[in-house]
Amino acid sequence: MKVCFVGIGSIAKRHIRNLHIICKEKGIDLHIDALRRSSSSHKDDQPDLSYNVYYSTEELPSNYDIIFLTNPTEYHADMLQQLHHKSKHFFIEKPVASLTTVDNLKNIHFRESSVYYVACPLRYNNVIQYIKANIDVSTVNSVRSISSSYLPDWRPHTDYRNTYSAHNDLGGGVSIDLIHEWDYLSYIFGMPRDVKFFKGKVSNLEIDSDDFAIYIATYDSMTVELHLDYYGRQSIRKMELYTDDDTIIADLICGTISYLKKGIVIDLPEERDSYQMKELNHFLNLVLSNQPSSNNITNAVQVLKLTQGII
Repeated sequence: MKVCFVGIGSIAKRHIRNLHIICKEKGIDLHIDALRRSSSSHKDDQPDLSYNVYYSTEELPSNYDIIFLTNPTEYHADMLQQLHHKSKHFFIEKPVASLTTVDNLKNIHFRESSVYYVACPLRYNNVIQYIKANIDVSTVNSVRSISSSYLPDWRPHTDYRNTYSAHNDLGGGVSIDLIHEWDYLSYIFGMPRDVKFFKGKVSNLEIDSDDFAIYIATYDSMTVELHLDYYGRQSIRKMELYTDDDTIIADLICGTISYLKKGIVIDLPEERDSYQMKELNHFLNLVLSNQPSSNNITNAVQVLKLTQGII
C-alpha cells in the first residue's frame, strides 16, 4: 500500500504510527511518502520512519493508494483539488475545509469508486459507541453537551499563539476546532430542525479566533444545548441525556456512563490511541472492501455548516 501524508504535524505522526501497526497486523506492506511545505523542517520533527519527502505537488507521484490530508484546514480544499488525480482514496482530517474554502469543494469531480473519508474519531470512542448502541433516542427529551479546555495546554511545547487554532484565517476558532461535538451529536441524533448560535471572544487568550460557541438546537421531539470553549482550566467533555426514565451522564474524559436515578456507573476506559486506531482500521476496511464512506464529504460539509448555525 502506497500512502502519502500532506503535512507532518502531531496528528499525522499519530496516524503514521497507528497505520504501521494496523498494516502489520493485516499483512500489508506499507510505503509512506510525505508532502511538506518547505525543506526547512528539521529531521528531528519528523517521525522515526523512512519515507520520501516532496515539497511541491508537481513532483509528487500519481500512483498512491491513499493520500492523508493532515495539513491545516485552510488548505484542505485546495490540496484535494490539486491532488485529486494522484490517489485512489483520501482520508481528510476534520474539518473537511475552512468556512472560506468549503465552496471550492464543489469544483471537484469526486469519483464514485473512491473513498473520501473525513475524520470523526469520537464516533469510535467507547462512551459514544455505548450511547449509540444502548440508548433509545426516542426516549430522550433533551441533551446538554460541553467541551471545555484550555487552548495553551492542547499542544505541549508549542506556543498556542502560533497554532492554526488561534487564527481565523487559518481555519481556527473553537466553533470549528471542536467540530467533534456536533459530529457525534448528529451521528447519534441526526441533524436538528433549527439551531440558535452565539460565538465570540471573552477570555484573555492572545488569539483572533472565537474562544466560545454556544448552541441551542431543536429536533422534532427533543432539544440540544451545546457549550464549547478554549478557556476552561480543567478539561470537561461530557454529554447529559435527560430521558423519560433517567438522567444519564456520558463522560468522555473519565470514560464512564452514569445512570443517576438507577445509581449505576459503567466504566468504559480507553486510551486516545484506542479510538484513533479503531477509526483508522475502519477506514482501511472501507478501502480494502470497496465500500462507500461512512462519513463522506457531503455529510462533513453539513456538519461544518452546522457549527456556524446553518442547517
